[in-house]
Amino acid sequence: MIFLEKHHRDIVFYKALCNLRSEASKTYLSFLWWVIEPLFSMAIYYFIFGVVFQRGTEDFVPFLLVGLVVWQWFAQCVSHCSVAISQDHALISQVNFPKLVLPSVNVLMDTFKFSIIFCILLIALWSMGYPPTMAYIYLPVILGLQLLLNYSCGLVASSLIPFVPDLSNLIPHLLRLGMYGSGILYAVSSLPENIQSVLAYNPMVWIIQSYRDVLMYNQAPDASSLAIYAGSVFCLYALARLLISRLNPVFARALMQR
Repeated sequence: MIFLEKHHRDIVFYKALCNLRSEASKTYLSFLWWVIEPLFSMAIYYFIFGVVFQRGTEDFVPFLLVGLVVWQWFAQCVSHCSVAISQDHALISQVNFPKLVLPSVNVLMDTFKFSIIFCILLIALWSMGYPPTMAYIYLPVILGLQLLLNYSCGLVASSLIPFVPDLSNLIPHLLRLGMYGSGILYAVSSLPENIQSVLAYNPMVWIIQSYRDVLMYNQAPDASSLAIYAGSVFCLYALARLLISRLNPVFARALMQR
């Protein structure tokens, strides 16, 4: 979103703030649901895999927490962005309105919620015996790359669904498949090499492992892998921006024909 023009950034921040206030006002617990909901999700997965099936290791709780928090940020950005353009017919019908603003609003909202959960995660890790280390200097880089990845994937989804509405039904299944293929509940390094080579195409595998290396194991990401990943994410972002800018004039017509 920092790549938007200034007046577009102002629109994004104002609309995101209004949406957050509106969302919080609809329930009795207000903004507390932004914390309670992901905590419930983490508790359910821990109960199933850590207690019932006893598949966890000694560090399974922090291992699971890091993976789930990071994945939920990605999944929510993509899921919410996917319907951002197709659901806002009033704004889309205005030819001069930049459609890029709509998915940007959703990414900003989800990022704000994630920032709260991530702070709680850090406190939880510190209390479990994983204090801050010098490896934390890589944390802003990893966070920035994931934000750009979330944004890029959200832009692609929001651009395609007005023309291929069936994708809106497919995305939840793809996200579920991506979740189980991201190493959230298991260590990817423990799998056979042929499976690891397949999962390497999932960008969230590297992201999640990088968070764990920094937050739990006091390890810096591999420099060559970091450079390759950063280059790939920036290329994806450039393609996503090109796609939405090319389709910008015809979104309204596509939605009217549905």
